[in-house]
Amino acid sequence: MVRSLESRELLADMVEQGQRFVAARGGRGGRGNTRFKTSTNQAPRRADPGEPGEARWFALELKLLADVGLVGLPNAGKSTLLSRISAARPKIAPYPFTTMTPQLGLVRLHEEEACVVADIPGLIEGAHAGKGVGHQFLRHIERTRLLVHLVDMAVEEGHDPLQDFETVNLELAAYSPELSQRPQLVAATKMDVPSAKELFERCQPALRQRGFRVIAISAVTGEGIATLLEAISNALTLKGE
Repeated sequence: MVRSLESRELLADMVEQGQRFVAARGGRGGRGNTRFKTSTNQAPRRADPGEPGEARWFALELKLLADVGLVGLPNAGKSTLLSRISAARPKIAPYPFTTMTPQLGLVRLHEEEACVVADIPGLIEGAHAGKGVGHQFLRHIERTRLLVHLVDMAVEEGHDPLQDFETVNLELAAYSPELSQRPQLVAATKMDVPSAKELFERCQPALRQRGFRVIAISAVTGEGIATLLEAISNALTLKGE
């Protein structure tokens, strides 16, 4: 995205391969002495100088192009899921903010269908105001057609997955009301952990009442992954019609 540095006006949105935008025009070219060479003037001493081109300042902003954006709190399992469903190999570790830069993965949905999935660093409360690192990369999911919201069902005792879900959605709305209205699938993660099933059974009805489809998954064992990919395929198909 090309913006005027002073007014922040959007001048060009470069989203197509081969797309061109003249940000500043060059000046008229000069003419060297050979340009004036003739049969009777073999060594001309005349030369015309060129003219200066435009000088402007711009702000260039990069937004990744992806079909699906993975969102959730830190350590919700986004990177593990991406590594399971694609050839991407993001860093995976048991501490917050393992992912420090956006990660992209090409995910095969069917034999002739694939999509690009973007994993951004985890969001925390206050992310829209600059807390954590996820706010720096929220722009990368603004172009996505679908969000997959990962909710950790293996949280510590006293932690509420529903509150985690609300925290992330509030941050999305605070950053961009339009982004908060993007279609969402909810993936209840870490179902391989014994305590996760009880939390899932408690949270699933509340999430469904809010109109969200909830899919229980484990990126470790593979539980629910095929169902999730099928849901993503169906959602993208409906969104594209």
